[in-house]
Amino acid sequence: MALSPFASRSPSVAISSPNTALRLKAAAAQPAAGSAMSAVPAAHAHSELTEQLNDSVARNYERGKKLGEGTYAVVYQGRRRDTAATVAIKKIKVNADYKDGLAMDAIREVKYLQELSHPNVIALHDVFSKHENLHIVLEFLPGGDLEMLIKDQDIHYGAADIKAWMGMLARGVWFCHENFVLHRDIKPNNLLIAADGEVKLADFGLARSFADPYLNMTHQVITRWYRPPELLYGARQYSGAVDVWSMGMVFAELVLRVPFVAGNTDLDQISKICEAFGTPTEENWPGVTQLPNYIPTDGSHIIPASGRDFFLRQFPTAGPVGADLLMSMCALDPRKRTTALQVLQHSWWTIDPRPTEKEALPQKRKSAEKKMGDDLSRRGGELPDDSPFKNAARQLDFGAMK
Repeated sequence: MALSPFASRSPSVAISSPNTALRLKAAAAQPAAGSAMSAVPAAHAHSELTEQLNDSVARNYERGKKLGEGTYAVVYQGRRRDTAATVAIKKIKVNADYKDGLAMDAIREVKYLQELSHPNVIALHDVFSKHENLHIVLEFLPGGDLEMLIKDQDIHYGAADIKAWMGMLARGVWFCHENFVLHRDIKPNNLLIAADGEVKLADFGLARSFADPYLNMTHQVITRWYRPPELLYGARQYSGAVDVWSMGMVFAELVLRVPFVAGNTDLDQISKICEAFGTPTEENWPGVTQLPNYIPTDGSHIIPASGRDFFLRQFPTAGPVGADLLMSMCALDPRKRTTALQVLQHSWWTIDPRPTEKEALPQKRKSAEKKMGDDLSRRGGELPDDSPFKNAARQLDFGAMK
């Protein structure tokens, strides 16, 4: 029987209730009802309860070997004392440059992972404070990430494997969008792999809710190679289409085994997108010339929009139907781009070859745990240290981000 692309290949991960210490601290700061004199002992009682709950959660975890360290966080392998389950403990480094010593991406990660529970989204187990550092307890994913598999030429994979990985990614993104959450940094090294081969969407440090379509948001998100043209042109109002473009870039990279459009600068990125997909114009993207950072193009240098033949020729491994899906994910006009739901409803999933069973997918065990640690210790939007474009990663003002 065909497996629905919406279906999970494994049961939903059981998640213990995240630590309420952060919310209780905020509540403790509020004055208690009654006289000013009674407010002081009431606040003190709340503070003691917060500390007790926090200490109780912290004592339940035993920290093991270090898996990775970056400027933003240190990641350890850990163990839950009551069940002996292995976890990943992410210790956020205190930074005096931020309010309360915490970067905004740490707060975002906790906020959105508390709201999202899905087999293709990394699970948040607990949050606690220890020695003034915030510790985030996450699902342990020892299989490394998708980037590791793409770059390792000793690992061979085919169309069925790509279909399985893309299905897991699409289900995770669809679930985020169903809950009005934009990920805003989808890329291969944010797609971590569980022991059973399941791909999990990780790093929600740049995530954002998008329930209000008229609310301005920053365009300075998504690692450049996976950033859609509307953000490069400075759009402040956008939808899940930005994540779908990133999914398309991951799809293309899985097929080609190299990033498809990898610019050194934002201008170079726009240039490479135009070369690959065509020049954005009012004819193929009504309203594009009104975007804040739109760069007018000389009429004699306009590249026609790429059609089906280009995608068939460039991505033969995807097959004709897969090429059609990829083309719909890479539409220049975000209003014409397919949605995450439409991606899952596409006929590509039901034709041969069928997606590989997750347990049979290629995996790389050696040094995979360290790769997971390195991925989790980076801030949102950072590129790996071994990337040839490491110094080209965009710089973000997290304090001003919305």
